[in-house]
Amino acid sequence: MLDVLGLKPDDERVYRALLGRPNSTAILLSDEVALPYAHVDKALSRLVGWGLVTRSADGRFTAAPPAMALGALISQRRDGLRMAEHALVTFAEEHRAAMTGSSINDLIEVVTGVDAIRHRFLQVQQAARTQVRSFITAPFVALPPEENTAEPVAIGRGVQFRAVLDRAVLAEPGIVDDAIDSLGKGVQLRVADQLPMKLVLADADLGLVPLAVTPDGEPGAVLLHRSGLLDALDALFETVWRNAHPLALSATDGEAETTVEVGPQGPTELDRRILGLLLAGLTAAAQLGLSARTLHRRLRHLMDLAGVRSRMQLGAYAVRNGWADPPRP
Repeated sequence: MLDVLGLKPDDERVYRALLGRPNSTAILLSDEVALPYAHVDKALSRLVGWGLVTRSADGRFTAAPPAMALGALISQRRDGLRMAEHALVTFAEEHRAAMTGSSINDLIEVVTGVDAIRHRFLQVQQAARTQVRSFITAPFVALPPEENTAEPVAIGRGVQFRAVLDRAVLAEPGIVDDAIDSLGKGVQLRVADQLPMKLVLADADLGLVPLAVTPDGEPGAVLLHRSGLLDALDALFETVWRNAHPLALSATDGEAETTVEVGPQGPTELDRRILGLLLAGLTAAAQLGLSARTLHRRLRHLMDLAGVRSRMQLGAYAVRNGWADPPRP
């Protein structure tokens, strides 16, 4: 737990033991934590150096109060991170200035192989300070959406995510549930009829564009630094984003037919999922595990509520009245 502060597992075990056994010797602690004496001795030396443990003249050790000792260590780490963030801004500006006169080889990096592409994909998101934008198409070669560990971390530090999904992606197994999870975390999703490429952009500084497989069968990609080409991809994303249809889905407690009764005042959560998928041009029954009969009954009831006669009219009514949006708490 304290490894984020630089402590090793042995250090933490010894420190925890000392919290309940002040004035202990290294030998006693070795028995307490079931570690070799040499390991305990080294751990105590490190803990004393960090100010987490004090040593008396007779060779006994006592843990310093956690609120004081660990609090000071946390403050030091926090100050160090702030200094690192300031240095990052400075280095980034120096890098941009250096890249202004760089050759094409400095602005474009060719990446080959699944592992290398996955590594760069995660790095691009980790480098983002304000936003990550992406085009998502099938198949998923390097990293399926559910394995994107960098996204929740970046969201946690305030990075905004916007993604456009190729309509065909929504037919992939598990994608709808993954989209619902992302929407719940604040990711903005839209759907386009067809996307020209896979793409991920970090701010206006980095772009990763997966390409077709190489002649020897390995997938390839290019990592782009700030350049006219990256500016063009930035503009392409924003154009596609404006013309794409917002995807609005919400979770339901179940998908069985017993959960599909329509309330008298408007659509249920399941209805909203159906409308969201229909507005995205997808077959809702296949995605939600409903029978065609159940889906038809739900749509018929929704058309009656809206006072319309066709699915197209229902879609227009749903957009105007917010029926396809996730329900407000």
